[in-house]
Amino acid sequence: MQLSDFEKSVLASVKKIPRGKVMTYAGLARAVGRPRAARAVGNILAKNRDIPHIPCHRVVRSDGRLGGYRLGFKRKRKFLSAESVQIKEGRVVDFKEKLYTP
Repeated sequence: MQLSDFEKSVLASVKKIPRGKVMTYAGLARAVGRPRAARAVGNILAKNRDIPHIPCHRVVRSDGRLGGYRLGFKRKRKFLSAESVQIKEGRVVDFKEKLYTP
């Protein structure tokens, strides 16, 4: 599958999110120079076929809710919990402290 430059930049940026941190879809869109493309970022991540190497589970909604995940909500929660990101009632606990801003 051929990826566009935009898709490549989104996936490369996701790789830079450190363990134990999260980034928002909107923040990721801004980071790749497309500040109005948060939904497009989500669509790109939904197609991620390289989940072990591209940690798209670290991308969440702007209000701290987990959002979608290709492997399901429970797995996203499990992966984040394994990285010491606590989730309570579907939201990241201490969201502002866990937020990664490049």
